Amino acid sequence: MTHTDSAPIILVDGSSYLFRAFHAMPPLTNREGHPTGAIYGVTNMIGKLLETYQPEQIAVVFDAKGKTFRNDLYADYKAHRPPMPDELRVQIAPIHEIVKALGLPLLVIEGVEADDVIGTLAVQATQAKKDALISTGDKDMAQLVNEHITLINTMTDTLMTPDKVVEKFGIRPDQIIDYLALMGDTSDNIPGIPKCGPKTAVKWLTAYDTMDNLIAHANEIKGKIGDTLREHIPHLALSRQLTTIRTDCDLPINLPDLTRQAPDIDALKTLLAEYEFKNWLKQLEDGQLPFSRQQNHHAKPAAKNTTSSTQESAQQGLVSDEQAALQINSADYETILTQAQFDTWLTKLQQAELFALDTETTSLEPLHAQLVGLSFAVESATGLVEAAYLPLKHDYDGAPTQLDFETTLANLKPLLESEQPQKVGQNLKYDWHVLANHGIQLRGMAFDTMLESYVLNSVATRHNMDDLAQHYLNKTTITFEDIAGKGKAQKTFNQIDLAQAAPYAAEDADITLQLHQTLYPQLTEKADLAQVLNEIEMPLMPVLAKMERHGMLIDKDLLKIQSGELAKKITTLENEAYRIAGQEFNLGSPKQLQEILFEQLGLPVIKKTPKGVPSTAEPVLAELAEQGHELPKVITQHRSLAKLKSTYTDALPKQINLQTGRVHTSYQQAVASTGRLSSTEPNLQNIPIRTAEGRRIRQAFIARSGYQLLAADYSQIELRIMAHLSEDPGLVQAFAEGKDIHQATAAEIFDMPLNEVTSEQRRSAKAVNFGLIYGMSAFGLANQLGIDRGLAQAYIDRYFDRYPGVKAYMNTTKADAEYYGYVETLAGRRFYLPDIKARGPRKQHAERTAINAPMQGTAADIIKKAMIGLDRWIEQSDLDIRMLMQVHDELVFEVKTEQLEQIKPEIKRLMESAMPLNVPLIVEIGQGDNWDQAH
Repeated sequence: MTHTDSAPIILVDGSSYLFRAFHAMPPLTNREGHPTGAIYGVTNMIGKLLETYQPEQIAVVFDAKGKTFRNDLYADYKAHRPPMPDELRVQIAPIHEIVKALGLPLLVIEGVEADDVIGTLAVQATQAKKDALISTGDKDMAQLVNEHITLINTMTDTLMTPDKVVEKFGIRPDQIIDYLALMGDTSDNIPGIPKCGPKTAVKWLTAYDTMDNLIAHANEIKGKIGDTLREHIPHLALSRQLTTIRTDCDLPINLPDLTRQAPDIDALKTLLAEYEFKNWLKQLEDGQLPFSRQQNHHAKPAAKNTTSSTQESAQQGLVSDEQAALQINSADYETILTQAQFDTWLTKLQQAELFALDTETTSLEPLHAQLVGLSFAVESATGLVEAAYLPLKHDYDGAPTQLDFETTLANLKPLLESEQPQKVGQNLKYDWHVLANHGIQLRGMAFDTMLESYVLNSVATRHNMDDLAQHYLNKTTITFEDIAGKGKAQKTFNQIDLAQAAPYAAEDADITLQLHQTLYPQLTEKADLAQVLNEIEMPLMPVLAKMERHGMLIDKDLLKIQSGELAKKITTLENEAYRIAGQEFNLGSPKQLQEILFEQLGLPVIKKTPKGVPSTAEPVLAELAEQGHELPKVITQHRSLAKLKSTYTDALPKQINLQTGRVHTSYQQAVASTGRLSSTEPNLQNIPIRTAEGRRIRQAFIARSGYQLLAADYSQIELRIMAHLSEDPGLVQAFAEGKDIHQATAAEIFDMPLNEVTSEQRRSAKAVNFGLIYGMSAFGLANQLGIDRGLAQAYIDRYFDRYPGVKAYMNTTKADAEYYGYVETLAGRRFYLPDIKARGPRKQHAERTAINAPMQGTAADIIKKAMIGLDRWIEQSDLDIRMLMQVHDELVFEVKTEQLEQIKPEIKRLMESAMPLNVPLIVEIGQGDNWDQAH
């Protein structure tokens, strides 16, 4: 099973590791004498993160040259630091080049430190309901830690969670800023309280909780340290400002910009050859990307060491001395090496009502993974869990003889393909694919602990096995690296000695069964949640697996043409930008843009950075473009096209499976907290549709000869759910009568007949309709429509006057959310809101989420139920149709051309009847040779 189902955004503190790697590594050089120790150390650290977490989103952040806003606050900030050694300075550019060649976003932002960039992105991630993992060795970063932001020090292999912060420092994460301010920092020249070390700071904060409260009670502090405290109180406000990591920086990038891209193999080879990293270079030349972890699907911890229950077999001479030694070293777990053992376990599994299943493989890629072994766990008559590992393909020197691969799989096939006994796994969809690679159709997939955790509480923890074992079983497991090694020495699973591999593999099944025994009773206590699991998530899993396996046909030649066209347009835009500016410049440089836009062209300053210079962030450029300024419009277009090229037209052809000619995305069920599916490798859900270039990319998604693509899209589903939930008579009537809801809303808020509504008034009403669903304020609406805040508030007030049920629903929902701590979808899915009792922006965000989550979650439940119903219909019919993609509120099918007219009405009927509402669900259907035509 894969355990990367809820991958966090990785934020790498490159500056922290730069210095640490430089001082930790020996003085390495290449043949030309160029220092390489820091290059190796930082690259190795980044590689370790890529290998372990396989992130979709990542940023590597370095300090920019020059002063920051802290120097403006305090001229002596870092004044006493010695200059950077030359032998370190010359390694920075190569590190940056390697980062870019690996396809990783590199951030070097002027005016703020790397810490502030990371802090801002981490908070943005949590606001977007994503976890952030900050890779750093900087203790100051502990102030950012919370349940969704974790630190990892890859040099010491330690994670820093809120509990670990308390364990390490003796105080909570929210006290770290005061802790640092009290002590000061001689290396950064930050004033604090002289002679106040960690023990004193912890003592004071334990007694008084905050620095402000300590100051208020400073007279209670006795002795010389008390006198020193009182004397230096005037410096503490500045110290706190200097030690506080900013989390609200105006950055020139957004979270979607942190998407990991395909590596530039040629550039990587050149760099690795130049700096003589021979092992990494050999991996590339052998066709294997370093840090890909292609060799094994585990990202989970290993098992504990235990002893075997098969010593009797060894004593009877049924196994070799080596095998007996192996089994004696694996206590409660059994390693199945003889036919007699296999027969015993096969009978045990056949007689069980339920057993846990896990596969060990050669790859993380489901369609390429080959089986190395299987593990099983059952509950014994005494209530204890028994687990075993069946190795089949371990081939290291001296490996014990294993059962015949083909014969054993043939004997297991009837068991695995039967609906009974039931099976439980952790991300069973992966195991389904692995077994399908060997001709076995896994059935009886009754439970999945990843989905059980996700349905029970989508935001309580990440849903991989490591975190679930820790959170629900209070068990810490050992990492895969502990049994396989690390880096260039890491073994594939088939090469790992069974003395280590067997207990590791068996623990997968053991922990899975224990988690099910813990989680499922909690779900059954809440009948609606058990229903969400049993009637939505579990039946959907094989539907998604079939969609993934079939894949989507791609016209790579068309994408190549489009990529070339985009390159020409990008060059044209660059030249146009140079013409407007009157000079050539780097369109990606905020500093150069500032000079040209605001100094040379004299454009109005919309917003400033923390350093006080004009911002060139995306929203600023968009606003300047809307005001009619030429250059910001060109730069915005340039950025948009460059992103399309790198993310889609260049990347998609590389993701085509050579055997099928299709791309095979992976649908993640346990990522989006509201129940929405997400799509990865490749992400098919973010391909733009509102631009001509985006639609052209969709033209490369094609049907095979004799077939057409059919796209079925729910119309305004969240607004219809809002009408149902709010029971507002006006909204319900408008949908019941089939009115254009935006036109109807415009007629209400502008108080005019329906047929007199202008297109501009309809656009404003549409912004109100969708804005209120997402909790948009008058300020946000004003910005979107380009009107003053007073008029925007008037639109909102009139909306609520005409649709009072909506206002009542919102108020009731917020009150219920605060009382219960969660909101629910119509199907009973819960969305917990940890910040609903907080104050300020966190509470406001939680309230907006409380309003939106039932609508977004219900929309997700509806399309999932529709997919399940459609799959059953497809399986039972003799029609030539396949469900290919799910993209937000849309389903895409591949249909035999002559059967289209027969198929369309049934798809429409099944989707529109997926969940009864008191307003009609409407599905719009299109067809064509490609996705763009069908949409």
